[in-house]
Amino acid sequence: MQAQTFVFFGIMGSGKGTQVKLLTDFLKSKDSKETVYAGTGEGFRKLIESDSHTADIVKGHMIRGELVADFLTTSIFANVLVSSLTPLKHLIADGYPRTIAQAEDFEVMMEFYGRKDVKIVYIEVGREEAMKRNLLRGRPDDTKEGLEKRFDEYVNNVIPAMNYFKDKENYKIYTINGEQPVEKVHQDIINTLNFN
Repeated sequence: MQAQTFVFFGIMGSGKGTQVKLLTDFLKSKDSKETVYAGTGEGFRKLIESDSHTADIVKGHMIRGELVADFLTTSIFANVLVSSLTPLKHLIADGYPRTIAQAEDFEVMMEFYGRKDVKIVYIEVGREEAMKRNLLRGRPDDTKEGLEKRFDEYVNNVIPAMNYFKDKENYKIYTINGEQPVEKVHQDIINTLNFN
């Protein structure tokens, strides 16, 4: 299998993180290629722990449920590619792109790295179900109001970022029903991406 490129989209609570991990394990079982996980969440967590001036600004954005400035998110994502990506490694993007500006940058990066046939996996979960799941997780920053705001951000920015790739050469969007048991969602992703 040649090195593949995947981009995961899904509202908070869609189980995106779990599915990324399951796909990574699946790829490992299929071939010996390494998978580069380019998740911006991890990068932001490291940044916040750095206790810098930038970290303080980012914390404020996150508390208010706002998306962080494009340049910062893009630099965190690009940094992962610069330090880890090779032609022989699979790539899984998670949490990027989240705005149309980032989608344009992503397209430039994929062109730069010669990544064709980018598979976009959209785990679709309704707002009501996502709200229920998030509140069940019981994270301190997951208040109903905070989540509503993040859901709005998602609809207004992230969905348009995904739709930016519709009908583009080298990109295909696969919509998966995320309101099923974890294993069934994973199976649907594998079947839809035609690994079998």
